[in-house]
Amino acid sequence: MAKPSPSYSGLQELVSLGLAIKELRLKANLSQEAFADEVGIDRSYIGGIERGEHNVALINLIKIASALNMTLAQLAQKAKL
Repeated sequence: MAKPSPSYSGLQELVSLGLAIKELRLKANLSQEAFADEVGIDRSYIGGIERGEHNVALINLIKIASALNMTLAQLAQKAKL
């Protein structure tokens, strides 16, 4: 399991992003495991993203947005970033 980012865990922007991803995932009726499989990221890492514990790499954000059938810009807007 990936450890939370010691420098960024809990930052409001990461928390907002995580909450937006979780809300969209649930709206798509996907479990964390199914979503993680679709994105190609470990389920526990997805959980950490949703809790605002990880400073997510750009490529992973692109994969997440794509799995949610949206652009990265739309995902950022949903998270109010």
